[in-house]
Amino acid sequence: MSSDHGAVQIRRARTGDVREIQRFIDVYADDKILLSKPTVQLYEDVQEFWIAERDGNSGPQVVGCGALHVMWEDLAEVRTLAVAPGERGTGVGHLLLGRLVEVARELGVRRVFCLTFEADFFTRHGFRQIDGVPIDQEVFQQILQSYDEGVAEFLDLERVKPNTLGNSRLLLTL
Repeated sequence: MSSDHGAVQIRRARTGDVREIQRFIDVYADDKILLSKPTVQLYEDVQEFWIAERDGNSGPQVVGCGALHVMWEDLAEVRTLAVAPGERGTGVGHLLLGRLVEVARELGVRRVFCLTFEADFFTRHGFRQIDGVPIDQEVFQQILQSYDEGVAEFLDLERVKPNTLGNSRLLLTL
């Protein structure tokens, strides 16, 4: 993708990108669009992230990020999908989400979940609103053992309810 500002490339995140990812999270966490995350968690999860870079006059600029977190054999979650405020509406989010869905397919995942305030964006990409947790009781009991806060949000546990109020629960079947 290109525009007046240069072409956009989607690539795997590197540890050197974590500070930029943190910057995106901090911008949107202030508005309660994304949940705040400790930097150490971003380093631990860097292999799940993809970066959008736009060619600029002073070299490539990070203009977006997104992560795919596998939760179970056939289920993954899109997390921390964010673009620079000045890049909203330019297609960068579409490119990132497309790559995350492509990775889900490569991994053999058949369903992709997201918990978001940006429901319109995701529904334009085939996600559908759901109620409850789209897994059976046996799988629920297994993933309940996860220490990951995102998994707790997916499971809709009471202890995370204040963080998820107003979010839409969406699912894409591949």
